[in-house]
Amino acid sequence: MNYELYLAKRIITAKQYKSSISSPIIKIAITAIALGIIIMLITISSVFGLQYKIKEKISGFSGHVQITNYEDNNSEITITPISLEQEFYPNFTSVDGIKNVQTFATKGGIIRTKTDFEGVIFKGVGSEYDWSFFKLYLTQGDLLSITDERSDLVLISKLTADRLNLKVNDTFNLFFMKDDPSKAPNVRVFTIRGIYSSGFIDFDENYILGDIKHIQRLNKWKLDQVGGFEVLLEDFDKLDEKGNEIYQEVSSTLNAQTISEKYPAIFDWLQILDTNIIVIISIMILIAGINMITALLVLILERTQMIGVLKALGSSNWSIRKVFLYNATYLIGVGLFWGNLIGIGLLLIQKHFGIVKLDPENYYVSKAPVYLGIEYILLLNIGTLLLCLFMLLIPSYIVSKISPVKAIKFD
Repeated sequence: MNYELYLAKRIITAKQYKSSISSPIIKIAITAIALGIIIMLITISSVFGLQYKIKEKISGFSGHVQITNYEDNNSEITITPISLEQEFYPNFTSVDGIKNVQTFATKGGIIRTKTDFEGVIFKGVGSEYDWSFFKLYLTQGDLLSITDERSDLVLISKLTADRLNLKVNDTFNLFFMKDDPSKAPNVRVFTIRGIYSSGFIDFDENYILGDIKHIQRLNKWKLDQVGGFEVLLEDFDKLDEKGNEIYQEVSSTLNAQTISEKYPAIFDWLQILDTNIIVIISIMILIAGINMITALLVLILERTQMIGVLKALGSSNWSIRKVFLYNATYLIGVGLFWGNLIGIGLLLIQKHFGIVKLDPENYYVSKAPVYLGIEYILLLNIGTLLLCLFMLLIPSYIVSKISPVKAIKFD
């Protein structure tokens, strides 16, 4: 007879432990595993989702890498023009993984209505501009279509539109100050083509988008001069790598700056979230492991007589230890199953219905974002299983200390 299989059945069968002394301990251990995996899934998916959304929004407004003059590096307003005659424009062939290269220029202005005024940054873009980001966050109207003819249509944020009581197809005056404050500002009349709401207040309250030809005319630039270039990458995870490659390829008079370098405070905050993930996962696995150790010790104590009998019949210590480890694996599997079922279910509810809301002023998003990736779910489950089993190797060693004679007499 296979004594390992016999003992495994005696220990694992639900009917055996439901009425046993160890039943509450086992239930607590399974619950701890389930709660741990639920918390870890929610933590990882929420943090990854938040990081992804924030990075997406920053790159949507600024591109992944900006190529500008050195004097414009730390300024939101472009001052010195750059010629379009660049080797990397319109196609950046010397670096792989480039999705798009688009021109831009920015200039500060003041929107003036009959009752209110608002300071903004007018961002002029060219015909090659990628509108896929703003398409996601367009709430009213349509996107812009930049052609060879100068357009007076603009895209404005919902935040600014609400403050100034503006809507689609309304017109407004935008005043651009001159370098000489004693001179009257330049005035342009724009019509609202569309309204967007990204939820990133730092950008929404500042930027309106329009035709770059307005800035070229106001700054008295030539048609082949722009404020800078935005480079969009195919893979955000290669931001630093591609940023360095782009920097090496541009002229020595230009600077290539990644958005992580342009907005270091935001990306430093996102890195702190990674540390929080590690701390939470470590605590949850430790708690689950301690509960499993307790359950295993109780099971061993409860089956002391059986262990003695098996040893008397010739079973080795390791073969008996494996039986208890098999049982622990089963219990961990039960906890992982229910934890994944409940955790992923809650995340799917949040993803589709957005029940949990966030303050966009603090988190840059209006609802808790969710990122569900099969790779991290599998890694989390496999890692939890292996770490818990590793923690159980030492307490299972107590089996070898049980004497067959004393165990058979044990009651």
